[in-house]
Amino acid sequence: MHDLDLWFPSPPGLELAENEIHIWRAYLDSQGTSLGRLAETLASDENERARRFFFERDRNRFVTSRGTLRELLGKYLSCLPKEIEFEYSSQGKPSLRKQGPGRPIRFNVSHSHGLGLFAFARGHNLGVDVELVRSDFGGEEIAARYFAPQEIEELRILPPSLRAEGFFLCWTRKEAYIKARGEGLQIPLDSFCVSLTPGEIAQLYSADAMRWSVRSLRPDRGYVGALVGLECFEGRIIVSVPNDYGMTTSGPDGAKGTSKRYSKPHDHVLSQMRFGPVDIRFTMVDRKDMSRLAK
Repeated sequence: MHDLDLWFPSPPGLELAENEIHIWRAYLDSQGTSLGRLAETLASDENERARRFFFERDRNRFVTSRGTLRELLGKYLSCLPKEIEFEYSSQGKPSLRKQGPGRPIRFNVSHSHGLGLFAFARGHNLGVDVELVRSDFGGEEIAARYFAPQEIEELRILPPSLRAEGFFLCWTRKEAYIKARGEGLQIPLDSFCVSLTPGEIAQLYSADAMRWSVRSLRPDRGYVGALVGLECFEGRIIVSVPNDYGMTTSGPDGAKGTSKRYSKPHDHVLSQMRFGPVDIRFTMVDRKDMSRLAK
């Protein structure tokens, strides 16, 4: 089933159980009062980082992404978004400096061309990645330089019409795995292998593959993504019936949203998926929804 059918409205409250992974999808092109409200939640170092962006669109997307992360974490932690403090690993991966009792909340964020994914879990390492599929990206040349030999061969035998999607499926799965490991570029891209054929189940081949589960995501038309989580073993899938809003829309940067009739611009759809003992909840959030959560 296509992931575009599996995003349902966000729940009225945010509670993250120890056996759940939550994934939020957000469009990042905020403007006006919404952008200003999110900017007010950022720390001084985040605002300084935002000011270093040359293009206004990139600056606004960073503010929206970091502000959305803070608002979601604030709801999970029952605190104000501005009160959240981050610390960073030697590879630059952020984590919460302090939080309450219980297993710590871990999170990961990815964005591409105006679309962001936000993943949360308690006590589970995880990584998420998203990319807009572009046929003019030169993926085959990059693959020849960085991918494992098995991946290069699998990409080579794909029909030309599927190679761009195959490249980005491979890239997002590899990035999500590296991010879940938390070791950054210390892990060579050719030291492990993932599957990349469109339409086939995502697979990870590495020395520690038994510790991880990889899932391919389709967060919007024209995008591919991947989630890698620790000790999540695939089991039965539970899916709710999607809402039908009555019209098609364009997503970020003109990507067409045609799998369902969503109302413009950013309707939100949620589903549950169960990976053995771990529930994975997929949610899309727009600026109106975040305004409601912020109240």
